[in-house]
Amino acid sequence: MINVEIKARIQNPDRVRKILMANGADFRGLDRQSDTYFNCTGGRLKLREGQVENSLIFYRRPDTPEPKVSEYELERLLPENELKNVLSAALGVKVCVEKEREIYFIDNVKFHIDRVDGLGRFVEIEAIGEDASDLERLHEQCSQWLQLFDIEEEQLESRSYSDMLIDCGC
Repeated sequence: MINVEIKARIQNPDRVRKILMANGADFRGLDRQSDTYFNCTGGRLKLREGQVENSLIFYRRPDTPEPKVSEYELERLLPENELKNVLSAALGVKVCVEKEREIYFIDNVKFHIDRVDGLGRFVEIEAIGEDASDLERLHEQCSQWLQLFDIEEEQLESRSYSDMLIDCGC
């Protein structure tokens, strides 16, 4: 799978929520998620544990503020599993990210309104496609939502939550 994604700091999650709902967003739930990042070369490997989403995700993407292409492999998991213990023993834990996440969809675009422990409030936009032939459309979708949310360039965040937590020593 491939997506084009963007992350931005926000001050007013209610405003983003209202815009999403006014545009027919499908609210998929509020999830308290724990993302465990493992030591890994050539990308990022994380185990997501939550009430709504549980998955093992390997992804590669550049650390740039503008909408960026992310290539990923995802395996959905049952909530109760022993994968964290196995991966921790084999690879070692890099960092854990704790967050509260609201999940919305509009067609192929997934939205997260996040409150990340130690970092603050964010919105993430992920335009999801099948392959590289979708890239132009996915970039356009991200740009349209950035405009609708009135997100300024200085709000854009290039780093993953894991890198942000490591950088701040949280």
